[in-house]
Amino acid sequence: MARIAGVDLPKNKKILFGLQYIFGVGRTTSEYVLEKAKINPNKKAGDLNEEEVAQIRAVLTGEIKVEGALRS
Repeated sequence: MARIAGVDLPKNKKILFGLQYIFGVGRTTSEYVLEKAKINPNKKAGDLNEEEVAQIRAVLTGEIKVEGALRS
């Protein structure tokens, strides 16, 4: 199971929709993150390897305010 920004992403959903479980990430932001990380948006979250998760995490933490930073 992928854990990004303190949120466990559902493993049976496409990563495009799974990223939207993170506070502050909508469809447009999710598409942007996957494009920057060069990951297929139709891939299931459970099928991501550690390298792909790290790429998504790097884009989210480096460029976009999410979860705790938005809530405070």
